Amino acid sequence: MERLNVKTIFKVGFLAVLLSTGIVQAGEALNVGVVNLERVVRESLPAMKAEKRISEEFYARDQEIKNLMSEARKVQTLLENNAETLTDSGRRSKERELSALSTDLQRLQREFGEDLNLRKNEELATVLELSNKAIQAIAETGKYDLILQEAVYRNPKLDITDDVIRYLEENSRVAK
Repeated sequence: MERLNVKTIFKVGFLAVLLSTGIVQAGEALNVGVVNLERVVRESLPAMKAEKRISEEFYARDQEIKNLMSEARKVQTLLENNAETLTDSGRRSKERELSALSTDLQRLQREFGEDLNLRKNEELATVLELSNKAIQAIAETGKYDLILQEAVYRNPKLDITDDVIRYLEENSRVAK
């Protein structure tokens, strides 16, 4: 006998609760909707605005890292191409310069990555909050009994993702 996983047990239990509480009764249809939250976070106007804000906010730091990388490549190339003509002290000086550039570059890249992830998470939290409010509003106006954000299978008839994206677009334009 195959072991049941936790999700399967949860689904069976959830269905049993629905059936036992009388939510699903003969002759009474359950109005269910499903939202693909990944698509909302990727395609909605608030998500695209957040992505643009982040790009603009981090552009200067990204350019700084690219410039530092270019400078390090120049020093590396100079060391490789002029290894025989450089004096020992000149070579050591360029090696120290390259090492310092490399250390600075690694630090800047690490800080950049950490700060970028933090900002992305902040913006994602905002977009998710707006999405949840949109889903709530759609549920109330559409008289939905249940809206799922995660599903193994989404019947296109039940998918309200486009409605959520449209709601967010309309309401984010009104807000600004």
